[in-house]
Amino acid sequence: MAKSDKIKALDTEITVMHGNYDSDYISMTDIANFKNADYSSEVIQNWMRNRSTVEYLGLWERIHNPDFNYLAFEVIENEAGRNSFVLTPKRWIESVNAIGMTAKAGRYASTFAHKDIAFKFAAWISVELELYVIKDYQRLKTEESNKISLEWNLQRTISKINYRIHTDAIKAEIIPKVITKEQANFVYASEADLLNVALFGKTASEWRKENPEVKGNIRDYATLTQLVVLSNMESINALLIRQGLSQSQRLIQLNATAITQIESLTKSVAIKALN
Repeated sequence: MAKSDKIKALDTEITVMHGNYDSDYISMTDIANFKNADYSSEVIQNWMRNRSTVEYLGLWERIHNPDFNYLAFEVIENEAGRNSFVLTPKRWIESVNAIGMTAKAGRYASTFAHKDIAFKFAAWISVELELYVIKDYQRLKTEESNKISLEWNLQRTISKINYRIHTDAIKAEIIPKVITKEQANFVYASEADLLNVALFGKTASEWRKENPEVKGNIRDYATLTQLVVLSNMESINALLIRQGLSQSQRLIQLNATAITQIESLTKSVAIKALN
């Protein structure tokens, strides 16, 4: 199952299933419980049978869904507004290949909708409810953003600590005993670029040429996963330096390490997202 969190609006607890930032899905069933906890599915169906709702759902799918079934939608749109018209989440999803909603059957049946649609549904029930749903959802996303930023900064700090180990190895094994400060800096920069090429596929200079308007350096724009791998590579390179391997030999090993670790970490994140 996808990772989920809870938000709260007017004492109603509402489940949020996470995708990326723009694909969170919010429980319509939980929102409907605010109006009538005993007949939440009927509340959703009453909203969906409105012509204005059908038009909104169709517009959302047109914008976001390349596999949207336009012909099936025309049939539903023509029926909308009639006294006999009934539209359930299941019918909507199956008829038009909708991606804006997802319905779970069984004992714990529930309907989730993309946040755009869920907010619209909450507004239909109560404008006050809509406001509190949006506010607590924003709080949740701010907390997520702060957590990601904290993790990134922590990993950047660890990377800098490992870089000290890296430069100590360079100083001990590569830089001759008598050398100018400028020459020493060149060796350090050369070894730093060895890691850049192994991980990012380019030197710091090449990255700056590709991004002339961007402040900072290539590592400031690394992902959290890349920073984790970079920290590992700095320790590994320090060990390879002390073993006396040439720069070209180390580059091959470090590049292979970067590929393996990136693949492993990416797969690990994907598995966690499903559990």
